[in-house]
Amino acid sequence: MLEEVEHWLTRRSWSVADRPLDRLMVAKAARGTTVSVVLPALNEEETVGEIVSVIRRELMERVRLVDELVVVDSGSTDRTAAVAAAAGARVEHRDAILPRLPALPGKGEVLWRSLLVTSGEVVCFVDADLRRFSADFVSGIVGPLLTDQDVQFVKAMYDRPLLQPAAGHPAGHPGQGGQGSQEGRGSQGGQGGRVTELVARPLLNLHWPRLAGFVQPLGGEYAARRSLLERLPFPVGYGVELGLLVDALHTAGLDALGQVDVGVRIHRHQDERALGRMAAAIYRTAQLRLSRAHLVRPELTQFERGEHGFVPRTHAVDTEERPPVREIAEYTAGRAA
Repeated sequence: MLEEVEHWLTRRSWSVADRPLDRLMVAKAARGTTVSVVLPALNEEETVGEIVSVIRRELMERVRLVDELVVVDSGSTDRTAAVAAAAGARVEHRDAILPRLPALPGKGEVLWRSLLVTSGEVVCFVDADLRRFSADFVSGIVGPLLTDQDVQFVKAMYDRPLLQPAAGHPAGHPGQGGQGSQEGRGSQGGQGGRVTELVARPLLNLHWPRLAGFVQPLGGEYAARRSLLERLPFPVGYGVELGLLVDALHTAGLDALGQVDVGVRIHRHQDERALGRMAAAIYRTAQLRLSRAHLVRPELTQFERGEHGFVPRTHAVDTEERPPVREIAEYTAGRAA
């Protein structure tokens, strides 16, 4: 590990316990900083309500750490939007945001569009499929942005227990929005985050060694200053987390980045085919940033056993990115107003 990274780890890696809520409230009041929390969601009716309820109860009613709580629905066919609204979130629908620009499928698309319907100076993203959710996921990663003006981008770090499927359920199948597979009842040894260990971490260590200190580079829980996010391009799909991290490094510098230990993250896991598609998109995102060129063949062929043997299935790899949001006329007009 680079000496610079070792030094960074001692200065920019914290625990959620390092910043109690009362300290955060004092810092927030002193600077008048506003905080928006965004949950991108697609068919998450089982989990989104509890996440919204916890954030609202712990961080909007008991204390006023969060000013705005928004669920951006990405075309759910279940009751995600209704459950989120009943729990106290403002629900925005992806296709209704910037309607002149047809929406593309993918998580990154939803995160990018969320900047047009939120106003906080600090924006915090939280995945909507988390179970046993704690408000620490929000207060932990927002904390350094409230107390240290030099910090611009903070990722959560955590343990990720790999769960076995519940009795009577398959090992997992990709969700309709690529969000994951069903969580099981029991846990097994080791950690989740297989794409992190097999794809993202090697890529970062080889090509961006200054980012080698991030424990969960692909984690979906992170917070950043709007002034930084509005300058970054957003990969529309699975590559969004890697893309934002790499671009934040180049835009703001390593010392502006940090990470906070928030404990344990429990969520749905995806099967190998979904992970393969995720890995391809992440590799593509990295390749684009290394060469700013196009993949020769932005597709991935996988195999499934059929009645007469293995059947090839070819999937497109995400190749689209949204430009920095400050280049969008509607965004700049809205901010000026």
